Amino acid sequence: MSYEARPEKQKLSELSKMIETIAQMLVDFPDKVQVNEVEGENTTVIELKVAKEDLGKIIGKQGRTAKAVRTVLNGASTKLRKRTVLEIIE
Repeated sequence: MSYEARPEKQKLSELSKMIETIAQMLVDFPDKVQVNEVEGENTTVIELKVAKEDLGKIIGKQGRTAKAVRTVLNGASTKLRKRTVLEIIE
């Protein structure tokens, strides 16, 4: 196997896929999970949209689940030397 450097956009889409997979595992309606990526100058915003019924499962009690997902995203994006923010859209 050979390992090659990947373009930056592909790395960022991997982060989006990771968030999508995590969200699909947490919700009752995984087919309604939508992930959108918005690139800025310094920061990339990953927008997560789920079914209205699943919003509480993504956020969790006192925001603990959302904080945990953001922590995982922060760790992965730090490894890629990028700044990424997760926004949960209603």
